[in-house]
Amino acid sequence: AISGDGISLQSYKVEARITSHYAVTTIKSKVVNTAKHPQSIGFNVDVPKNAFITKFSMNVDGVTFVGVVKEKTVARRLYAQARSRGKAAGIVRTNSQNMETFKAELFVPASSKVEFELQYQGLMMRKLSVYEYVLNLQPGKLVPQFQVDVYIYEPMGIAYVEVPNILGEQFEGITKVTHSKNKAHVSFRPTLQQQRSCHKCTSTALSGLFIVKYDVVWENNGGNLQISDGHFVHFFAPSNLAPLPKNIVFVIDVSGSMWGLKMKQTVQAMQTILDDLSYNDFFSIIDFNHNVRCWSEELVPASSIQVAEAKKYIQAIQPNGGTNINEALLRAIYMLSKGLTYGYIDPRSVSMIILVSDGDPTVGEIKLSTIQKNVKRIMREEFSLFSLGIGFDVDYDFLERIAMENRGMAQRIYANQDASEQLRNFYTQVSSPLLRKIDIQFPDIAVSKVTQNIFDKYFNGSELVVAGKLNPGFPVLQGLITASSAWMEMTFNVDANVNELDEVLASQANVYSGFAKQLWAYITIKQLMADRALAPNAVKKRKITHEILNLALEHQFVTPMTAMLVESEDGTERVLADLPKDPKQACCTGKVHFITWTSFLADLQLGRKPILVTSIPPEGVPPRNPPWPVPTTMEAEAGPITLTVVNTVDNDPHFIIHLPKKNMDVCFNIDSEPGDILSLVSDSDSGVVVNGQLRAAKQPEKNKMKTYFGTIAIYYKPGHIKVKITTKHISIEDEQYTHFISWKETGNLTQNGVQITIKRDSHVTITLNEKVSFMVLLHRVWKKHPVNVDFLGIYTPHTNVYSPKVHGLIGQFAIEPEVQVYSLHDGLDPGKPEATMDVKGGKLAVTRGWQKDYRADKVHGSDVYCWFIHNSGKGFIDGNYKNYIVPQLDSFLQQDKFKSLWNTTS
Repeated sequence: AISGDGISLQSYKVEARITSHYAVTTIKSKVVNTAKHPQSIGFNVDVPKNAFITKFSMNVDGVTFVGVVKEKTVARRLYAQARSRGKAAGIVRTNSQNMETFKAELFVPASSKVEFELQYQGLMMRKLSVYEYVLNLQPGKLVPQFQVDVYIYEPMGIAYVEVPNILGEQFEGITKVTHSKNKAHVSFRPTLQQQRSCHKCTSTALSGLFIVKYDVVWENNGGNLQISDGHFVHFFAPSNLAPLPKNIVFVIDVSGSMWGLKMKQTVQAMQTILDDLSYNDFFSIIDFNHNVRCWSEELVPASSIQVAEAKKYIQAIQPNGGTNINEALLRAIYMLSKGLTYGYIDPRSVSMIILVSDGDPTVGEIKLSTIQKNVKRIMREEFSLFSLGIGFDVDYDFLERIAMENRGMAQRIYANQDASEQLRNFYTQVSSPLLRKIDIQFPDIAVSKVTQNIFDKYFNGSELVVAGKLNPGFPVLQGLITASSAWMEMTFNVDANVNELDEVLASQANVYSGFAKQLWAYITIKQLMADRALAPNAVKKRKITHEILNLALEHQFVTPMTAMLVESEDGTERVLADLPKDPKQACCTGKVHFITWTSFLADLQLGRKPILVTSIPPEGVPPRNPPWPVPTTMEAEAGPITLTVVNTVDNDPHFIIHLPKKNMDVCFNIDSEPGDILSLVSDSDSGVVVNGQLRAAKQPEKNKMKTYFGTIAIYYKPGHIKVKITTKHISIEDEQYTHFISWKETGNLTQNGVQITIKRDSHVTITLNEKVSFMVLLHRVWKKHPVNVDFLGIYTPHTNVYSPKVHGLIGQFAIEPEVQVYSLHDGLDPGKPEATMDVKGGKLAVTRGWQKDYRADKVHGSDVYCWFIHNSGKGFIDGNYKNYIVPQLDSFLQQDKFKSLWNTTS
């Protein structure tokens, strides 16, 4: 906002360049003192708390002042020298829910023209599957030239862009959004008349939040690796995974200070949160004042009955007394430990404590450092602590430290009318943990200065970000991600070309080409600030402070260790932007000293920012470096598929059956109908089913409609696992959930005796109990082809171990039939000789020809010479091909269809 009477605001322009969700915002304003006397002009901008100011300048009647970030003591010394010559500056800070206010004020004579420019940067954090870019538009006056331009460039692709209108009805329809695959432009340019609070008013109605919401296209669960300007960034945000079961102990402050609105809103939030618990979650509630009480001494399943009882208990709470945080937290840890020790909670579940408090401890142990040590001493590595501080009476630094030290995070809840919604929103962010023990690794020889890369948990809709410097000499960077889901061990591989993204960025307008370097510095500083808060001694704290200082100076970030010295171009005038200490991060005020325009008072202040915390790796656990080059999960990337002799079904569909004893290949086609499900392998004794469903071409060719396998389903009954492979994705279904994996992945999944190895856009290999394996090959065709469609092929090694009862179009040949080929003679086609084949008690006319094995070359294939059986394999397969049509993708073949045939042949 621009403040001051007799001040004309000529223009107010905001430009944001968001590249790979790293946002650089520049705000420019031009004002004129139209009064006939000197007066103060205020330039106030709300800056997101997680952003760093990187630039500030002022131009007054041609004299330019430019801000330079310096080490705080140096900046203060230079500033003090200027002040001793009669140049003074004051410090002001205000707090709001998600913003901190930057303020500049100066005293100027009549008719002075002033231009302000402020720039800040920060990483947009994904929450609940949304990136939000927020501007608090408070011009304070009507503006002839008011414009907001938000330019978004996402290499991954933009899924959607939304700009909800919350400024008021009169601004409906003014915002313009253009959106292509990777780029978006949001423009907001209200006219002077549209800004008026009424038709003839001279006051502005423009006051409130301008929010741009969007998400990117997540093609695979391994995430997206980007390289630019000698730095790499890996964004990891898997979805379509089953949530991990939760064990939650809610620890709620019910001391006297919670009386009234705070308690009412906490109860309202808890009612909703309890309803959100899943049937396989366990929970309990501890409420504390000077005493500590447990709703249940043990964790209980979140059944409808238990949830209803818990809601009654919460509703009846009457706040009073003191605050015994220490005993309440220790009781919660004991409750979780007991559940894990006695085995009534799932060892693969996620255990967490959610503390809600509005004040400092007053009963029992009240020394904060001792409480922190007590909790750390008995907290198990499997548990996390999340702290919610209501209002400004609580020591938020303490809540933040104790959460960070125990693999959690903290959030301040502002004690206003929507506190209940803030509590619910926080819980929603942590209510769906999808992965545990996430490890994102890159080869040590290729990278350096890597940010945190081991994470305790990943929550649905959020994002994990790892960045680092790239060492020279590597044209391609590869990464390996390992994690544990509800029932599955997962490995994903990612890679990126070193030069590709820089070439793309160079050709784009309105992008921030230096995003990767700045993003790495931003994350590194945030994590160093978190480490500094937990530093065990002064020596360690000084070392971390030095690291923060060096990075902040190099990248020109205003941090708690730096200050911005604003100087005139000739260096004769100086003012200071500083960050005062505020132990509880509450509101504070300062004095503003007004001076003449020649000495320029700029009151520049951005309040202390909370540390952005993700899960901190357990203390003493070193990063795990995989052996490089990457082992078997990536070997498909390294070269062609190793070809072994197999049974094959590919194309439309052609079967190739290898007979090892005869070293012979036999071929046949199946001319079935689109939608039919064919039994390929059916082994009821070992519990293995492989079925394929046919899909049709787009239209007939030469009066014949070709069919292809569009879906291959593999059911492993002992592990209760169903794997369905389509041309779009791979799904893994267990008894409770279905996981979806994109063909854009390269990785490895293991669950209940089933191992699934995926090579991006190529093939997937499924191994069952280490005895049976199948490789499914993906065939992509030109999307605009008038006839052809994407399809699948399946390859099975003859070394698979089945039971004697195995059957199906492929499975029946696990027991090799006796075959004799004789009477070889020329056929109608000179290149295709004919012969007679004795097999299964019959004589068949066969033709020598060839089919294709597409494993090594998916375009042209490799020729496999074989004896071709006519009439859909009749006489070579048991019965008729129609006997192999089954009703469902997981159906076993009903072998009684073949009993009469077997009795006859026997």
